[in-house]
Amino acid sequence: MRTRSLLAVAGAVAALTLPAVTPASAADNAVLTTGSAGGTAVAVGDVLTAPLADGTAATLYSSATGTSGISCTSSQFTATVTDNPATPGTATESLDAHTFDSGSCSANVIGVLGVTSITVNNLPYTTSVSSDGTVTVTAASGSAVQTTVVLRTLLGSINCVYQTPSLVGTASNDDNSITFTNQQFTRTSGSSLCFANGYFTAKYAPVTDGDALVYVN
Repeated sequence: MRTRSLLAVAGAVAALTLPAVTPASAADNAVLTTGSAGGTAVAVGDVLTAPLADGTAATLYSSATGTSGISCTSSQFTATVTDNPATPGTATESLDAHTFDSGSCSANVIGVLGVTSITVNNLPYTTSVSSDGTVTVTAASGSAVQTTVVLRTLLGSINCVYQTPSLVGTASNDDNSITFTNQQFTRTSGSSLCFANGYFTAKYAPVTDGDALVYVN
């Protein structure tokens, strides 16, 4: 009996002196982290930014396989993190700004002389980032993801308005990027010089939280 009592006491002492082994907390195992995959959780309220990846362009072409349309070499998005749960899960962000530098844009559409502006409307959008890397951008209920393109043409300035229910992209930890490929927009207003459908392709990288790279877990 005395031997069993001593063993019990020793076990109790060990339990008190050794650190408990518990699952990683949401703060240490979140969907969005900085520094590395599985690194420090991105805090709710942090602002994430990303420019176009070096050497790439954001394009809005008239077909999924063609090269006729609009191309911009300078664009950036800014989003505020609204939820960052434990992985596996889905983090959410408010996409507050998505800009295109019209000075970097060109058009190779017949009758179009240049691009005056590209404006993303109906902001903010809700962005969800899932642990599998799927990124989905949606507008508020009753609204749409919308872009207004103002073009200079032989007949003067024209406005082309394009809408889509949502955008779906892919996040990669290889280069901390988000890529959208041939996301289809439909023209909702504008002249015949505005192509009927626009297919949006762009790669944004790196996604950062301040100076720190952002990873998806």
